[in-house]
Amino acid sequence: MNAPLSPDFLKAQSKFSTRLREIPYNYTSFSDKEIVLRFLGEEIWLIIDELREKRKTGRSARMLFEVLGDLWVVSRNPYLHDDLIENPKRFKQLVEAMRHRIKSIEDRSFGNIKVAQLTTAAMSAILKFEFDFKNAKKIRKKVLSKLKRHTKKHNIQFDGLARVSHVTDATDWRVEFPFVVIHPDKESEISYIVKACIDLELTIIPRGGGTGYTGGVIPLIPMTAVINTEKLDAIGDVELKNLPGLSKPVPTIRCEVGVVTRRAMDLASDAGLEFATDPTSADASCIGGNVAMNAGGKKAVLWGTALDNLASWKMLIQMGIGWKSRGWVIIYQKFMM
Repeated sequence: MNAPLSPDFLKAQSKFSTRLREIPYNYTSFSDKEIVLRFLGEEIWLIIDELREKRKTGRSARMLFEVLGDLWVVSRNPYLHDDLIENPKRFKQLVEAMRHRIKSIEDRSFGNIKVAQLTTAAMSAILKFEFDFKNAKKIRKKVLSKLKRHTKKHNIQFDGLARVSHVTDATDWRVEFPFVVIHPDKESEISYIVKACIDLELTIIPRGGGTGYTGGVIPLIPMTAVINTEKLDAIGDVELKNLPGLSKPVPTIRCEVGVVTRRAMDLASDAGLEFATDPTSADASCIGGNVAMNAGGKKAVLWGTALDNLASWKMLIQMGIGWKSRGWVIIYQKFMM
């Protein structure tokens, strides 16, 4: 049990400490400073810090932070975002309430130039929020119109669940939510989807099981399209192949990028062989991700990592031409002690 702290010590601590979080609805790892920088900029953060020491009732500060909280919670919660898109009247009421708070701050400023700078920046942030929100609805229609020519409509997802499910990987690091998530049914769709995303100026992230610890599939900008390849899960039988530089045929398996690693391991095992790549995420990770991240596992000390055992592969080249997702991976005879 920890020793109790004296009341005098607690008083001394509170005297010199300031609230680290004043923005409401912030249940993320972002600090108040990061949120202010995101919406208002560094200069405004310095003004807020300066005005902090001059607060009397703190009412103006609370109203400002309420506005920032509203901006933040809608931008970080796709479910709220979807709800407001479907309810324009509710969105209008939200924007009007934010503007009313900022106007109230102006009325209480008594001509303070610093406060005027702050309220001007806040009004600009609200205006941008309103524009981006309405523009997002238009862009969704444009993206859907272009992509549905190349894959089924239900494979193109803008909803909260799809976006939340693809915002991070095993790191749980969250930067931006993807704008759209695409689930192609066949590899033949991929080149057209990629070309369409390029035309739409969307950043493209291919994703498999999302089990990585490097952040490779995490969107870093809002206008991102995540292409989920888990449906591309065709897998062949064990076949002997003659490979350049080797004196005898070696057993291989042909896989699409979405094949779960465990399936390849089981197929090799049933043939009395061993699949070299053995990550701890084998039951959820995909072959494409194994290759992309050069996965290893405990068997790597015997037979190397994913790239060491990649016999051949085909990939999408510039402008969405020449796509083939099937590749060959080498498997080994089981190690005998």
